[in-house]
Amino acid sequence: MASSSSCFLLAAVLASVAYQAIASDPSPLQDFCVADMHSPVRVNGFVCKDPMAVNADDFFKAANLDKPRDTKMSKVGSNVTLINVMQIPGLNTLGISLARIDYAPLGENPPHTHPRATEILTVVEGTLYVGFVTSNPNKLFSKVLNKGDVFVFPEGLIHFQFNPVYDKPAVAIAALSSQNPGAITIANAVFGSKPPISDDVLAKAFQVEKGTIDWLQAQFWENNHY
Repeated sequence: MASSSSCFLLAAVLASVAYQAIASDPSPLQDFCVADMHSPVRVNGFVCKDPMAVNADDFFKAANLDKPRDTKMSKVGSNVTLINVMQIPGLNTLGISLARIDYAPLGENPPHTHPRATEILTVVEGTLYVGFVTSNPNKLFSKVLNKGDVFVFPEGLIHFQFNPVYDKPAVAIAALSSQNPGAITIANAVFGSKPPISDDVLAKAFQVEKGTIDWLQAQFWENNHY
């Protein structure tokens, strides 16, 4: 009997650990948990605002996502407008966020990852060449998308979008499976970190001369997320 109880306890613990391992954002235990941005308490996410103080504006933002964004100032020719828990406190614990991405002709959303979210993207206007790369041995899955097409980027994998048309912009809307998906732009992280990664390390990793690394690190690595 004791052995049976021990096995049951072990199974329960393993199930709990497995659930925590696969969960992206914690599941809500009530109808909502509007983020209290002014609370001094630090938790994984945000402390819940007093439900009696919650109102409709906590779930609303006049985001003007129907309006084109400026891509002319971006060196990569794109502009990402993210709507996450920082803009809508009511998203806290709900495990979802949204982004509008505008692409100039020949513009791109450069290779990046979302460490906490899977992304599903739909093309609203124009054409996009998109893809993601798996973990080692790094297989590329890519596709050319047209208006109305949908593509999925698995959580944590490097992915990109590129507008291959030289005379027309493109627009996409993306949903992400986290209230705060995060973004790591690969080139920015590798060559634009503060303080910089040692050029000895990067020269060895990329199999190039240190002078090439020094030149890359001297560039201005722009964030296209606004």
